[in-house]
Amino acid sequence: MRTVGDIPTPLTLLPRAQAGDEQAMNQLLTAITPYVARLCRSVTHDDGADATQEALLAVYRGLRTLREPTAFFGWVRSVTVREAVRTVKRTGEEGPYLRVESGQEENPLDAVHISDVLDRLSTSHRQVLTLRAYGLNEEEMAEVLALPVGTVRSRLHRARLRFREAWQPSAA
Repeated sequence: MRTVGDIPTPLTLLPRAQAGDEQAMNQLLTAITPYVARLCRSVTHDDGADATQEALLAVYRGLRTLREPTAFFGWVRSVTVREAVRTVKRTGEEGPYLRVESGQEENPLDAVHISDVLDRLSTSHRQVLTLRAYGLNEEEMAEVLALPVGTVRSRLHRARLRFREAWQPSAA
């Protein structure tokens, strides 16, 4: 079994967890908790802990339905973002919101500028841009937001335009 030190990796734990091994399931959930928590905090602001719990529960319940082990982290991301959005809707917060966490920016102030531009967008535009940033396609966004796919495509198109206009106001 491939391990990192003495700890098995999530992908080596996955088949055992899917087969019903409770210890492997616990180790797997423990291993992905920081990733899930980071995604939830980015989407929910104050309800990150609640969203994290809900997401881990959804992963636990749906793990046996995952057919392609190599898609595990993408599947976890989709489940997590969906649960975080549901938590936001349930608590009545403003909506999903992206805080830039990438360490690859040329200029560290870009993260501040991106967050500022997102703050100026409407809630519906922030939602679709955030979900797109997490890798969801239009159909997945429509499911998460409980909207028709056409509405999501329209919002995404307008959100991109508004973001570009706010990012480079002189070019508008």
